[in-house]
Amino acid sequence: MTTGVLNIPSMKERVSPQEWQARVDLAACYRLVDLFGMSDMMANHISSRVPGEESFLINPYGMMYEEITASSLIKVDLAGNILASPDFGELKYGVNRAGYVIHSAVHEARPEVACVIHTHSWASMAVSALDCGLLPITQTAMRFLKIGYHEYEGVVLDDKEKASLLRDLGQGEALMLRNHGALVVGKTVGECFNWTHRLELACRSQIAAMSCNTKLRDVPRHVLEETWNNYQPGTRRPYGLMEWPALLRKLDRTDPSYRT
Repeated sequence: MTTGVLNIPSMKERVSPQEWQARVDLAACYRLVDLFGMSDMMANHISSRVPGEESFLINPYGMMYEEITASSLIKVDLAGNILASPDFGELKYGVNRAGYVIHSAVHEARPEVACVIHTHSWASMAVSALDCGLLPITQTAMRFLKIGYHEYEGVVLDDKEKASLLRDLGQGEALMLRNHGALVVGKTVGECFNWTHRLELACRSQIAAMSCNTKLRDVPRHVLEETWNNYQPGTRRPYGLMEWPALLRKLDRTDPSYRT
């Protein structure tokens, strides 16, 4: 066994081809979130719906994003029951309660959503704590002109917060969790990662601009609306369609172990 690497038996022969592909894509997403500086050690979660099932895949609480593999992911149903899990030996990793509450709420209410990404990046946490929220001061930020906001209610451990979380997300694809971080959903893993990356860039650029302590340049409202509309599904190809294969190639050039 390689030092520093968990020896997890492959799940490939134990699942359907569709589930295996979902596992590979989700493992890749974990690696990419870490690679692009949006991970928080073993905290946070990314989940992916299992095609054709009322279940989703999520990370075992205790593994770093950089070491997630297709076989290390845990499959749970919407009620929180573990349907499939690798043998972690003495580590006995399971599913974090907060992760289950947030992700199960979205997957149950939004069947068109395939992937949910929740981050605690420094930039999204900083913007989540600003009363002004995310400002449409860059083209990238204008993509999130109509982003939702969810007030902080404490660590998400109780099912009772599902209702307010879903109300604030609505039919949108991004939500700023006040004093907490960000939540993004997508119809594919690639789309969800693409939007998460763009939201992160929008937050970082806002923090950088505000740190200059000078007046920010306003953009006319009609231009903001036109720009926002240009990024909607009905006006252009789906996000991640072109980017995702290239991102997988990037991972394959550096460390293809996510596929195991």
